[in-house]
Amino acid sequence: MDFIRYAEASAALLNADMADVDDLAAYLAGRDRLPESATDRDCMLLRKFQRELRPVFEAGSAEDTDGVVERLNDLMGRHPITPRISGHDDRDLHLHVATANASVAELLVGESLLGLATLVCDLGPDRLGVCAAPPCTDVFVDTSPNRSRRYCSERCSSRANVAAFRARQKAVATA
Repeated sequence: MDFIRYAEASAALLNADMADVDDLAAYLAGRDRLPESATDRDCMLLRKFQRELRPVFEAGSAEDTDGVVERLNDLMGRHPITPRISGHDDRDLHLHVATANASVAELLVGESLLGLATLVCDLGPDRLGVCAAPPCTDVFVDTSPNRSRRYCSERCSSRANVAAFRARQKAVATA
């Protein structure tokens, strides 16, 4: 299990539109057998999880370590995770969230929580953030070497930089 990849997937899950099964299937594109297993109930459970997960990223963005830890622990208590060691050969042993009889929603929630918990323990809770470009509210996982990420995407970063540049130009012109 690549914990950074699963943590980033949890941010993508939080940013994803889960209005219906087609949206969930689109989010799951490229994952074996999951898109065709998605149900309306999975969408409902994932929308609820999105509401529960957002405060974790907000606490990370506010550099509230206790808030991140408390919220993640609460979510892991309400959504128990069953990790299993898996491998494709003797050298490629890694962790996966157990999938036996798990719904699509349960699998995605488990991957998200295990990935985020490990990332927070290994790299710190300040690696979780909310985009600083208004009106965007998307979340992200900061994997930059110097923990400097403030935007969810290059698009938001460029938009914020252009707006700041124009504001400075306007201030100079009116001075």
